[in-house]
Amino acid sequence: MIVVKQYRCIHSASCSCTKGHLSEDVIFLVFQQLNWNPTFIAILSCVCKWFDDISKRVLWKEFCRNRAPKMMLDLQSSGSHNVDGNWKALGKLLIHCSGCSKGGLFNSIQIPGHFVYRTRFSRTSGKSFLLPQCRTDVLYVSDPCEHLDQGEEGDVGFFRGVFKSFSMSRVRKMLINREAKLHPTEVCPYCKAKLWSMLQADMVPRSAGSRLGAYDDCVEYYVCLNGHMLGICTLLPLSDSEEASELE
Repeated sequence: MIVVKQYRCIHSASCSCTKGHLSEDVIFLVFQQLNWNPTFIAILSCVCKWFDDISKRVLWKEFCRNRAPKMMLDLQSSGSHNVDGNWKALGKLLIHCSGCSKGGLFNSIQIPGHFVYRTRFSRTSGKSFLLPQCRTDVLYVSDPCEHLDQGEEGDVGFFRGVFKSFSMSRVRKMLINREAKLHPTEVCPYCKAKLWSMLQADMVPRSAGSRLGAYDDCVEYYVCLNGHMLGICTLLPLSDSEEASELE
């Protein structure tokens, strides 16, 4: 109750003050006890500019480190500049399936975005999404988020990922050399940066479909200027043995 009365500006949508709040050390300890709860971080960031600044600099960073420690350690191993400034976007990428809307990137169907409790990201899987000449790059890719029985589209899977040191990657260099065009209107749902279509650049290898368990000609993904990846695929139907395993 004391905290609510003393720091009620946290609950004001027009909050622009920088004084009278809890110290950053206290905020850190509070959210450490809350296990870096992303829902609380997101809600308070929406209503307080002061808190939003702390969350971008500190809290989302700690959330990412807590949620995917080995992955974060690897992403930062080439220098902290690789992900610093993008912790909020990276945190959202870890826990949010972007979905799609008609008229958007994947304009054939309407599937709302949603939060996912936990997703496995794999560096090994990432190799399957890179052409052979780009496989020295490091790309972490999630397992597909399955949306079943989508009418004519069948079973749809969304996947997402992030490059390590994208600005120095072979993928980025190849996109530029091929004069790939940025999407004229759509932006990355995680950081709002412009997007390259890997399909239009003819940079989707057949191994991507195999890794996803999808039809080879029904895999599409984009990469933004900050190295975030998002994609869609049409999943292959389960075999009888796989269906039986799912039911057990």
